[in-house]
Amino acid sequence: MTASGAMIECEICPECLSRAEEYMPALISMLQGLHCLACGEGSGTIGICATFKRFFQAFFGEFFGHLRARGPSACSQQPVSFRIRQYALQRWARRIYRSGNLQQNRPPGKKWLLVQPVSTTSMMVDSGSVSMPLNLLMVATLAGTLFDVTLVDERLGDRVPEDLSSYDVVAITSRTLNASKAYSIAENARLQGKIVILGGVHPTMQAEEAMMFATSVVYGEIESVWEELALDLFRGTMKPVYRSEQLRQMNYMQPPDFSYAMQSRHSGKYSSRIPILATKGCPVGCNFCTTPTIYGKNYRYREVDIVLDEMRHHQQRLGKENVHFSFMDDNISFRPGYFTELLERMGRTGVRWNANISMNFLHKPEVAELAAWSGCDLMSIGFESLNPETLKSVHKGSNRLENYESVVRNLQLNGIAIQGYFMFGFDNESEESFQLTYDFIMNSRIEFPVFSLVTPFPGTPYFEEMKPRLRHFEWDKYDTYHYMFEPRGMNGEKLLENFVKLQKEVYKGRSILRRMKGKPLNWVWLANLQMNRFTKTLKPEIYL
Repeated sequence: MTASGAMIECEICPECLSRAEEYMPALISMLQGLHCLACGEGSGTIGICATFKRFFQAFFGEFFGHLRARGPSACSQQPVSFRIRQYALQRWARRIYRSGNLQQNRPPGKKWLLVQPVSTTSMMVDSGSVSMPLNLLMVATLAGTLFDVTLVDERLGDRVPEDLSSYDVVAITSRTLNASKAYSIAENARLQGKIVILGGVHPTMQAEEAMMFATSVVYGEIESVWEELALDLFRGTMKPVYRSEQLRQMNYMQPPDFSYAMQSRHSGKYSSRIPILATKGCPVGCNFCTTPTIYGKNYRYREVDIVLDEMRHHQQRLGKENVHFSFMDDNISFRPGYFTELLERMGRTGVRWNANISMNFLHKPEVAELAAWSGCDLMSIGFESLNPETLKSVHKGSNRLENYESVVRNLQLNGIAIQGYFMFGFDNESEESFQLTYDFIMNSRIEFPVFSLVTPFPGTPYFEEMKPRLRHFEWDKYDTYHYMFEPRGMNGEKLLENFVKLQKEVYKGRSILRRMKGKPLNWVWLANLQMNRFTKTLKPEIYL
């Protein structure tokens, strides 16, 4: 048997298959009684416990049954050739392991509470429909193979219980804008004697700070440190920080189990768009972005077969072909060859999708044509600025002003809407910057413009550069909607006046009609109408 990427290939004759079945009891007996790397049972140095023995018996029993069912009944020497998709095999193993019998016989383990904190910002960050917390679902999937897991997503209106006596481990994810809330939950859990694990972008970037509130901090992704962390949990020897020297290949990433998110009675508030990952990392290196600090110059990807298998799984789960996926990748198009193959294969699945994407080759018409054919209906693009000096100062090398118009034209000609991001507050900002941005948005008819104020996030090169000039370190206001420092080119009062004026002008009724005339009536129209109501309430002082 050989494993090749997403596909496991095997050729075996029925005689050898029977012999393999005979070997299984001996293999299980050999492993029985040895020390289990997962839960610590046993007395040896490596192996599996009685519970894992039952898992392997069940798994291989069903596995061999599957092979025998595929075999011929005539010649005993005729080989049975078959292929099993790695993604299906992972789901198969997880289903067997999590079956009632094995769960009932599992030795007592730690009970986990996973928490997605709500942000306390006054802006529209966690309002309305929210995306399923993909990273936290991946943690739940890993932990759920060994422990009982409950997930609480405060963005839905669910609340973390004050009394945490039902749990042994409280694991909390955090961004900078909800770090204060995460720390409050963590502190309450520690006072009740719980093991507290903090992870996510902010604890990664501010590990020393996070360690004051946690038993352990996970630096970066948990997948790359999971075995070490789980074993330490069973042994009761938790480390202050878990950081992998080498990131794990994405092909070995377990498919997330969405049932954890659907347990909430408020799960209807989740967006209908299914979050999915094809790649991780972005080597572009913008100095205001946290991704290069966490992943360095690494760019990893899952084999296309695995991504498509996950999509098909959701199509089967939801009982329809036209499922809408949101790629949560930092920069899905960084490797053109991989991106092209992915789109060519996706075009035959019937799915719809949207993604964050770099501009580095969107000026080529054939890329937009292929994206539209593959089901893309929205691309989120960080235009950031219309000032070439600003783009240069933040190392946004993929953005070339001379390509802006062709990028927009190519996408819109193929029916792909654009969510365009624009930032203000850089040192060389001027009132002309706002006018240039307004003209570009209106003339290009950008469907969904998003405006933000420059925010130097802790841990980034930009934060270190701007630290002496920052007005405060109130993490709740690090939401890209608060005034952080005064640009050298204009005072703060003028900056905020122009920032509010631009939003009001772009989202007033006549402007929406001008930008959206003739475009499909869909959620983008609705988003514009919501922004029309929201921007009417804006005043400069709310950004302070």
